[in-house]
Amino acid sequence: MRCAVLGDPIAHSLSPVLHRAAYAELGVDWTYEAVRVPAGGLADFLAGLDASWRGLSLTMPLKRELMSLVDDVSERAALVGAANTLVLDGDARRADNTDLPGAVAAVRERYADPVAVGAVLGGGATAASTGLALCDLGARRVTLHVRSPERGEEAAAAVRRHPSRPEVALAPLGQAPVADVLVSTVPAAAQTPALVAGCADVPVVLEVVYDPWPTPLAASVGPDRVLVGGLDLLAHQAALQVELFAGRRPTVEVIRAAGDAALRGTA
Repeated sequence: MRCAVLGDPIAHSLSPVLHRAAYAELGVDWTYEAVRVPAGGLADFLAGLDASWRGLSLTMPLKRELMSLVDDVSERAALVGAANTLVLDGDARRADNTDLPGAVAAVRERYADPVAVGAVLGGGATAASTGLALCDLGARRVTLHVRSPERGEEAAAAVRRHPSRPEVALAPLGQAPVADVLVSTVPAAAQTPALVAGCADVPVVLEVVYDPWPTPLAASVGPDRVLVGGLDLLAHQAALQVELFAGRRPTVEVIRAAGDAALRGTA
């Protein structure tokens, strides 16, 4: 069976390393590649797939594009308004989102205390899924810090759809977040000293970027705070994807170790 991660750019993706490690652990003789598919090109790619394909991982800029190309959408993908996973079973195609439960699992692996208030830096599809994850963790108020209100409104609307009906606000990216847990979805290059300093009082930080590592924000988190890394999130969501594709869940630790070795250049 064949699987792949699609996006643009995609050459940097760590997903092939993670999935191949998972397949090896499960004893599944499957392939997994990285394929560049630009915005607007997903429909043509899907049209060319045959029965040997079992699953696809989607990254930027395809997570929202997929939603209009399939009829079968999981509840959590519908909630986010974006999908990072497409399960292929003959003519059946089901879109799903493992970023949301992956973020919940990654945070809970390192932090067990209650979460009442959350904040997210950024307003894209990942901000939507991690904002909803904050609600699953218990947050009743979530603030999205974005460059412009228009940029974050779609993500804010997604978080408002959470069954708990949280209070959701938009704030400037430069405004210091007040939260129990902060999620950063912005690139390392956008993490200015002022932005990082404004986040110093948040006790738990989930940094979704894994390369380069550490990001300026991650480097600022001292031993008195909790840091959840992008590789943690990537490993948890990948384990869930593999389970959707193969019917069995691999070990998160095996996936994370493979990713860490690749990032260190020791794989």
